[in-house]
Amino acid sequence: MTILVTGATGNIGRRVVDRLVAAGATDVRALTTNPAKAALPDEVEVVRGYVGKPETVPPALEGVERMYLAPVVETVHEVMELAVTAGVQHVVDLAGGGWWQPIEDAVEDSGLAWTHLQPGEFTDNVLIWAEQIRTTGTVRDAYPDAANAPIAMDDIADVAARVLLEDGHAGQAYELTGPETLSRAGKVRAIGAGLGREIPYIEVSREEAIEQLTPVMGDYAAWYVDLQADIAAEPPQQPTPTVERLVGRPAASVEEWAARHRAEFT
Repeated sequence: MTILVTGATGNIGRRVVDRLVAAGATDVRALTTNPAKAALPDEVEVVRGYVGKPETVPPALEGVERMYLAPVVETVHEVMELAVTAGVQHVVDLAGGGWWQPIEDAVEDSGLAWTHLQPGEFTDNVLIWAEQIRTTGTVRDAYPDAANAPIAMDDIADVAARVLLEDGHAGQAYELTGPETLSRAGKVRAIGAGLGREIPYIEVSREEAIEQLTPVMGDYAAWYVDLQADIAAEPPQQPTPTVERLVGRPAASVEEWAARHRAEFT
């Protein structure tokens, strides 16, 4: 069974490739814009291309039975038409409503078997505070009560690989979260617990929060801070047991994740 991973050097796609290889998959194909730089495992067939440029995708689709679809809204309909033509049987997409809803719609409209992976915010996003923690030992941030149940990218990749390798997941939409709902101030406390020290959270204005994040997020800083304001106004996202049910172990907590990534905060 040939499995194609698109976006194979992206944050999730690269991890999916590694999980498939570790699980013993012997016919994994990776689509990437820079095969030389990708440094993918030797046993993986690497094809140059990008789902954002559909004209580059057909060579990667030849003989593919299952595909992990990286999220590119602008070209998803064209890519799905190519997948249908190539005879792909099952598509596992990374989406989750909102801005990403067109991806789920296009995948379902294709008529192929599908599985939607619907993660919330990535636990890995707490790295936006890493420079503050390294240099000041504190976090200056806005909207401390904005809460969700963040999930580690490693856990998303574990689920994706399992779904690609197993039968029985067609027609399922899996909401993926971490094991607990935490406010932004609570995430900082959890990071401190993972690092073995207290990290004070200092609430600041929207404007100062944007200023703090601009060096690491650029033009997205204002959008991200305003998103936290919207989240703070909504009921908190609740955790789901989906990761544990699918991979047989609980999703990583923020504290566990921080302990594994200690070097990035120190």
